[in-house]
Amino acid sequence: MRAIMKKNINLRPVSFPSSSVPRLAVLTLVLLLSACAQTKAPPPATVPLTAEFKEASYWKSAQATRASSDAVVSESWWEMFNDPVLNELQQKLLLGNENLKSAAAQIANAKAVFKASQSALWPTVSLNAGGTRSGNPGSGQNGRTTSNSYSLAVDTSWEIDLWGRLSKATDVANASLQASRDDYDAARLSAQATLAQTYFAMRVAEAQQAILQRTTASNQRSLELTEARYKAGVAGQSDVLQAKIQVTTGQVQLKDAVAQRAQLEHAIAVLLGVTPAALNINNTATLPAAPAVPVLIPATLLERRPDIAAAERKLVAAYAQIGIKDAAFFPDISLSANAGYRSSSLSKLIDAPNLVWSLGPSLLLSVFDGGARQLASDQARATADIAASTYRQTVLTSLQEVEDNLVVLGQLDAELQWQTEALQAAQRNLEITQEQYKAGTVSYLNVVTSQNAALSSESNLLSIRNRQLAATNILLKNIGGRWQK
Repeated sequence: MRAIMKKNINLRPVSFPSSSVPRLAVLTLVLLLSACAQTKAPPPATVPLTAEFKEASYWKSAQATRASSDAVVSESWWEMFNDPVLNELQQKLLLGNENLKSAAAQIANAKAVFKASQSALWPTVSLNAGGTRSGNPGSGQNGRTTSNSYSLAVDTSWEIDLWGRLSKATDVANASLQASRDDYDAARLSAQATLAQTYFAMRVAEAQQAILQRTTASNQRSLELTEARYKAGVAGQSDVLQAKIQVTTGQVQLKDAVAQRAQLEHAIAVLLGVTPAALNINNTATLPAAPAVPVLIPATLLERRPDIAAAERKLVAAYAQIGIKDAAFFPDISLSANAGYRSSSLSKLIDAPNLVWSLGPSLLLSVFDGGARQLASDQARATADIAASTYRQTVLTSLQEVEDNLVVLGQLDAELQWQTEALQAAQRNLEITQEQYKAGTVSYLNVVTSQNAALSSESNLLSIRNRQLAATNILLKNIGGRWQK
């Protein structure tokens, strides 16, 4: 029992009638027990936050190389990529995604549980009506007597929530309802971010496919040139074989890119809740530009991520469960009342003399349960500790996600510039090498090396742009993912 704080208050003695002493003693005991039963939940264990992210310098560096954006990011953060096809797909996602439908059903279930917990706070009222005809041994002419019995009554019972068990159950259900709504928002954000990233990867695969198509066509022309030179006795057979290897290798890579693009389109279809056969996205081989990401501080992150909100709600529910389990140490007190009529004559059933009624409280207290209540209380406290750790881990993981992508985004602008220069140099080197081969000053092996270098440089450039889009996508998700408390 929680200790009661002492205060310096002067009390003057008051005399009570002797008949009131037992009542006052019972009332005092009830109030003290009620105070003991109210289990207070400690505040959630928070994670210390800094004024800004550790990698904020990379963030600002990346902002300086692109157009700055101080605009508030809306919940439709993907619209900042200015891609009409992506915008349309996101609208379809909200209507068809099966995970979102499941999360919405969880909300409906939690709402029903919450309303059911509220109904437990109210009295229950039932109507009973019955009639029986019975025969009993007797001294009559037939040796038996018969009798009729009719009844009509209203029964009511109400559990007095003196220890807060029912109200705590309502708190648990309410927190669980709020958590289910936050879980829906988290599932929505996750699906939207996954759709955006899958869409970007599909466009990258299309661009890679276009590169390989150009490369294969160029290699085919080189093969034809080499075969002509071989027939003229200018080139050797090894040059022809190397040219054929380049053509067939490019064809294999092209087939892989086509398959990868198809698989990504299938993944988008599943996200939309349709079969792969029901979705066809035009191949544009065009990547959207990565927009600038407004600066975010750690405290703002906690206000915007619904998964953090859900973890906090579940923590509240876990602490409320402690109060429910602790209330089991105290007796269940209920008040029952019954009023109705009972008569042997149906026509006189509701006459005043046939009125019967009863009213009284009842108390139920488990005296011995083998320690089950204490174990249940210990389990509730352990569950609350788990929820607290889960909450902190969710916050830490969220901070890590932002920090990781800040580093990536801050470095990719420089990488993009360097890789663009490398691609230009590789393409120029390929042109020079091809001219030298036509002039007969270098072997075809030099051409192969230059072709591979140009293809590798262009593929690396696509990879950097894909990583840039992915990092921007995640950061915008964290900023635009608002939830309502």
